[in-house]
Amino acid sequence: MTDEVLVDRMALPRPDVSVADAEEILLTHYGLSGVAAELGSQQDRNYRIDTESGRYVLKICHAAYEARELEAQNAAIHHLRSKENAPRVPAVIPASDGQEIVAITLRERDYQVRLLEYLEGQGLTGLTYVAPASVAALGALCARLAQALADFSHPGLDRSLQWDLRRAGPVAVQLLSAITDSAARDRIAKTMVMAVRRIQPLAPSLRLQAVHHDVTGDNVVGHHDARGHMIPDGVIDFGDIIRGWLVGDLAVTCASLLHQADGDPFHILPAVTAYQAIYPLSEDELKALWPLIVARAVILVASSEQQISVDPDNDYVRGNLDHERAIFDTAMSVPFELMEAAILKAAGAEVAAPQTSEWQPLLPDIDLDGIAYVDLGVQSPHFSAGNWLNADMDWRLLARAATENGAATTRYGEYRLSRAGLGSTKAQATCALHVDICLAAGSAVAAPFAGRIGWKEQHLALTSQNMTLHLDGLDAAIEDGAEVAAGDPLGAVFGEASSLGGLRVQLCSIAGLEPPLFAAPREAEAWSVLCPSPSLLLGQGANAPQPEANKLLARRQAHLAGAQKNYYAAPPQIERGWREYLFDVEGRAYLDMVNNVTILGHGHPRLAAAINSQWLRLNTNSRFHYAAITEFSERLAALAPDGLDTVFLVNSGSEANDLAIRLAQAHSGARNMLCLLEAYHGWSAASDAVSTSIADNPQALTTRPDWVHAVVSPNTYRGAFRGPDTAASYLHAVTPVLEAIDAGGEGLAGFICESVYGNAGGIPLPDGYLRDVYAQVRARGGLCIADEVQVGYARLGHYFWGFEQQGVVPDIITIAKGIGNGHPLGAVITTREIAQSLEKEGSFFSSTGGSPVGCIAGMTVLDIMAEEKLQENARTVGDHLKARLAALIDRHPIAGAVHGMGLYLGLEFVRDRTTLEPATEETTAICDRLLELGVIMQPTGDHQNVLKIKPPLCLSIENADFFADMLEKVLEEGW
Repeated sequence: MTDEVLVDRMALPRPDVSVADAEEILLTHYGLSGVAAELGSQQDRNYRIDTESGRYVLKICHAAYEARELEAQNAAIHHLRSKENAPRVPAVIPASDGQEIVAITLRERDYQVRLLEYLEGQGLTGLTYVAPASVAALGALCARLAQALADFSHPGLDRSLQWDLRRAGPVAVQLLSAITDSAARDRIAKTMVMAVRRIQPLAPSLRLQAVHHDVTGDNVVGHHDARGHMIPDGVIDFGDIIRGWLVGDLAVTCASLLHQADGDPFHILPAVTAYQAIYPLSEDELKALWPLIVARAVILVASSEQQISVDPDNDYVRGNLDHERAIFDTAMSVPFELMEAAILKAAGAEVAAPQTSEWQPLLPDIDLDGIAYVDLGVQSPHFSAGNWLNADMDWRLLARAATENGAATTRYGEYRLSRAGLGSTKAQATCALHVDICLAAGSAVAAPFAGRIGWKEQHLALTSQNMTLHLDGLDAAIEDGAEVAAGDPLGAVFGEASSLGGLRVQLCSIAGLEPPLFAAPREAEAWSVLCPSPSLLLGQGANAPQPEANKLLARRQAHLAGAQKNYYAAPPQIERGWREYLFDVEGRAYLDMVNNVTILGHGHPRLAAAINSQWLRLNTNSRFHYAAITEFSERLAALAPDGLDTVFLVNSGSEANDLAIRLAQAHSGARNMLCLLEAYHGWSAASDAVSTSIADNPQALTTRPDWVHAVVSPNTYRGAFRGPDTAASYLHAVTPVLEAIDAGGEGLAGFICESVYGNAGGIPLPDGYLRDVYAQVRARGGLCIADEVQVGYARLGHYFWGFEQQGVVPDIITIAKGIGNGHPLGAVITTREIAQSLEKEGSFFSSTGGSPVGCIAGMTVLDIMAEEKLQENARTVGDHLKARLAALIDRHPIAGAVHGMGLYLGLEFVRDRTTLEPATEETTAICDRLLELGVIMQPTGDHQNVLKIKPPLCLSIENADFFADMLEKVLEEGW
């Protein structure tokens, strides 16, 4: 095919074929009757046809396309359907006369028609963000497809196609004439020139084979995995199949992902890794990948501009133009060299280290063994109580170390806590690509290698053939452009005599590039290739130890019991907390929206000091006599309603609920316990027995002991009876269970219930429910236990205790979690009479429950809660956040309801608001995406479809808004 024919075809509008025309073609040539609906296409007309016998796709293209090109598409489909490990592809449906390609004439225009099976499944189209798991799956699909096509050949593959990346340069020249904005046209043209210059030297070594050349979100279908991520497994639309560069096929796929990458070009790397594991590319192919992605981005933008100029009513193309501009902008947001390094690393290729054996000392008069290396990382002992947020903290620590040791330096590759940032949707640039040296002013600085001097204001760059040394803080008279030899003096550290000065040192292998001082964690490995460590000049001590979160997780899984699960499939390694934030070892700050254990917030300095002070004096068990246990017990009793004046101190909520059940059984002389379905009360034998949540124990409903009697959960949103005025109906469901216990003649020991339905997402009980159940239980001699472990202790904001909302007073209150702010501490509060009932069974003892340290922790928590007005904050911030979450319901169908109050909230996701089908997998995927955006969130409920929103009570309005904003962002990305 000549270039003139190609240019003519590039200017073709879509075939003039209407819905009615399509239905007539289908009936006339295929004998099928159905309803047609148009599918998007750039230069073809595609219709989905729904018939009684199934779904099909009718494809209509211009006669300008040679028949052998369409025959090649059909042949490729037949070839792939014969391959065992190939992706799913649609079947080709022959016409009534047996032909697979039908020639028609409509309104004096000649067209070619084909009918394909409609391949069921969901695509990636419509999502503004594609999760890493889906990115990897798309890369794997692309590899499997290319591998299956490796032995396919057909004459129709050798054709001129505007999308063939071998012809990207000439095609771009033809297309650019349609762009009227001269600035945009020049920028696009310049970009293509840069890409082509990098591709040309590699072109001879790039493999050729049959390639689909359009494995994009529009052309794949798949299914959702257990974590809610779309996993493509089928490929449609073979209109761009050619014999072309193998790596160009992957470039097309990666380019398509850039408009669903939230502006991050590194987002494509999971696709590269997955592809390489299945169908490995050579080093030259890997080096060509990014320039080809950029070239594809240029062609996409230029082609859409050109197509709109000839077909202004093409809404499909117009709708894609913004995506294609996003692809182009993202592709151009990073240096070519950086993405090449990132791709090579992602593919597991080795990157050669710089040759440094001939280098001379940078600081010839300094004893490198005497330099102090200052720890400024996430786990640094120098940081506490948020002091790293002070703008000059790193320099102050460095200067102090230099004063004490004569010289000190920061460390290369260290993830600086001071750079973490708070409330950011993306991980900040925390990894140091340089070092700062604090040493005596006037210290000599010499050239480690020969090169040319370049000055930019106060910044000196010494550039050799393969390395540039960047220096700041140098007092030098050397001229711009001067040539120096290795070992020649460059100048001295700037500063007054007898004072300290600072010298910033950075290496970069790309001449003319001014590299950043810090890199974001996911970019750090690639930047480290371009900016090798100054330890080459300062000794290995200048390198910070690197995090090994994955290895640590493997060690955890090797020795920690499998039943002790961790959040997330690929959890970050969290090593620091501050207020409502958690920090991983790479300096990523996460807003903690689930940690009801740390009711005060993380790292509270006053609590830490109190615990430390007490531990230095005494920590023992509660059988010894000391003041703290008396004082803490008095304070807990004072918090409870009148009459509940006796306290047991334990170390966990499970132990508290276990003890409460024992108290009820001992006091009543009976064993039977009433509880609710969908509830969780702990892991011990007794507390687990009354826990019925199938999310925590899938066998919960079939393994309860005979003394446990679960009644229907009063879930006012999705329960048997719905709405706030359903107490009578739920109470009616309790009566038969109580009557059955009565008939058994063994009596009722008690009833245990969360005062607010915490495990289901903070759902309030219907008004009057506890009042009437408590009355029926007490009428039978049973005790009423209020499990306040999750929902009580000021978390609800409007009430200190959850049972206050129901207007009742329980016989026993159990608390834990937040009362120690993470210290193992729990309590049971009851009456003296009930407490004494246990003595007939023996004495009670909990080794660490009520220890001096535990009691001091508990009292300090109460002091801080009062002084910082945390219950008031829970009410104010909680009401604001609930209103923000409720607003989501109007805009996003998946958001079904908001439950709870204060800072115990639940946002329930459903696939259908009528049937309330739980959106279980979607909820998991939403939590995974929130983690990427800097928010810790987990699902709860029997269906794991409710966001469990229970942050530290110090949560600010600003951070509540950040959480709501991030949730809105995720939902807008395509749920």
